[in-house]
Amino acid sequence: MNIYVGKLALETTEDELREAFAAYGEVGTVRIIRDGATGESRGFGFVEMANDEEANTAITEMNGKEFKGSEISVEKGRGKPASSRMGGGRRPRGQGRPRGAGRPGGHQGGRGGSRGPSRGRSRF
Repeated sequence: MNIYVGKLALETTEDELREAFAAYGEVGTVRIIRDGATGESRGFGFVEMANDEEANTAITEMNGKEFKGSEISVEKGRGKPASSRMGGGRRPRGQGRPRGAGRPGGHQGGRGGSRGPSRGRSRF
């Protein structure tokens, strides 16, 4: 089971979090989410436990508990989105409007057609 742990003290390490949850059962992975630019903790993370009964006990016992000077929030984690990255991206094929729809003159856009000089590149 995936467990969300919030309101972590910024100096909390993954090893410390693993040790705290190991008191309730076998811990798989532990991940504290960090800022991509600075590497500093964002104050939350995830603990994975294989046994749901042990995980539920850990959630009940750890939620609201003081840990490293901070009262942490612990709850069952939500499933991961289809992509771990935030933002737009491309729609899967077959979704969205059909090609050329809503474009003046039926312009297809996308790839293909005349794209100007090849600049010396060969397609073969």
